[in-house]
Amino acid sequence: MDDLELVRDLYGRPTTDPHAQSRVWRRLATRRRRRRLPWLVVPVLAAVLAVVFVVGRPPALGRQILLSAATTAASGQSGTYWHVSKLYDGGRATELWVTRRGGAWIAERGQVTRVTVPFTVAGRAMTYQQIQDLPSDPGALRERVAALLPAGSQGLLADAISGLLWTKPSPPAVRAAAYRALADLPEVRYLGARADARSRPGEAFSFELPSGVQRTLIIDPATSQVLSSTDSGGRAEIVLDAGWTDRGPALP
Repeated sequence: MDDLELVRDLYGRPTTDPHAQSRVWRRLATRRRRRRLPWLVVPVLAAVLAVVFVVGRPPALGRQILLSAATTAASGQSGTYWHVSKLYDGGRATELWVTRRGGAWIAERGQVTRVTVPFTVAGRAMTYQQIQDLPSDPGALRERVAALLPAGSQGLLADAISGLLWTKPSPPAVRAAAYRALADLPEVRYLGARADARSRPGEAFSFELPSGVQRTLIIDPATSQVLSSTDSGGRAEIVLDAGWTDRGPALP
């Protein structure tokens, strides 16, 4: 494998910027008129140019961040309740608690109401136990979720898998598998470091829904928590907390 192919293997096949390319070659031509380059420099220069012409961030960096989050997720804590606290557009706040036996409560505007467990994966209703039984191997998890999708809706695969990170009571091994599966999906794009609406620092990833809407998740790899989910159409959810806890709802 030559130097150029090595760079492509590490960072993916680059997208060229013709203006950047012409600028670099003009500078190279000027240098050549001044001094003839040693022949050993040429392969190294080719490898450098391959990186210079990349528009956007190397795919390998985003993949490594997701794999790091997977390692953190695998060592997650357990507890009596699965708890999710979120803020929606306009400041509406909700909290959800779910027990391992399937009992569930939602708190909104100071009222706590018992509800039927509202879990779905790929649009299919799933019980608490069915979520616990999902595969912990990323390839097997990807196949299972893909099989649950309605015909013609493969564009929802990234969204369905990402839901296992924070909206479902996924066990640590399944959350880790979800992160690893996302790391291998070509439609998941790394956007770089970004803070959420509450100024919490994280790393941003996006994917396109079949409707054409771009959904962006900001995650904290150090905790494996999803901090927020926003859509290009304006929908936004800020995750205040998502995980297992022994603190239950304040029942009347």
